[in-house]
Amino acid sequence: MTSTTGIILAFSLIIIMFGMGLSLKITDFKRVIIYPKAIFIGLISQMIILPLIGYLIAVNFNLSPTIAIGIMLLVACPGGATSNLLTHLAKGDLALSVSLTAISSLLSIITIPIIVQFALGHFADQSQAINIDGITMVKQLFIIIIIPVGIGMLIKQKFSAFANKMEKPVKIASAIIFILVIIGVVFSVKDVFMDYLREAGLLAILLNITTMTIGFLLAILFKLTKYQSISISIETGIQNGTLAITLATIALNNTEYSIFPAIYGLLMFFTAAIIIFMRKSLGVK
Repeated sequence: MTSTTGIILAFSLIIIMFGMGLSLKITDFKRVIIYPKAIFIGLISQMIILPLIGYLIAVNFNLSPTIAIGIMLLVACPGGATSNLLTHLAKGDLALSVSLTAISSLLSIITIPIIVQFALGHFADQSQAINIDGITMVKQLFIIIIIPVGIGMLIKQKFSAFANKMEKPVKIASAIIFILVIIGVVFSVKDVFMDYLREAGLLAILLNITTMTIGFLLAILFKLTKYQSISISIETGIQNGTLAITLATIALNNTEYSIFPAIYGLLMFFTAAIIIFMRKSLGVK
């Protein structure tokens, strides 16, 4: 990885997180009090069940350390602005989706270093072993998540008209950046990408479908509305692939760890598209 690549990735993620901040208000965090059960179920699904399923897949299939660590890196990441957009298109509870994204992003400052350290110790062989400084990773996460989100929220509060006007263009830019990041990853490992795709493609689909299904069923089990259940399902299965790729490239200095997040980032849209199509075909408003 070159320093230029790292700077581009970090800057791209900062733009994405800034865009997410433009759509957030302080009241989004207050929904923890207003809808405690929905928030709690959503966080359990995303912060506990998702990493657990990722770990079970990583240990029960004969995977290379690169793919196994890539899985754990992905499941450690929160949902991103993409999950909010897909929730809106699927006619889910957008307020709940935004709140879960915001809260999980804050919690990830603590959980990502823990999960990544565990994954490296558990799956990396001696040639791949990397010692990461947890404090350094927290600082990196703070710079690429908390600060840009906070600036976006501040602009939303102080200059709401401007924020509302910029929200859609920034979301579009975020989606384009996300696609370009994945294309960049695929190109950088083009010599081995097809081998990794054969190894991890079906597993990415399995992880995505399993987590989205469990998130939905858990919400139904606890008698949440279908709108809330859709939101939790999408928040559980749609991850911030750009963050995972950025951390693999910058914090872990290993582009190959970003292959699984890139594969997952492509395939998760197909599952989301099916949900959106089904909701629209049923005439849900």
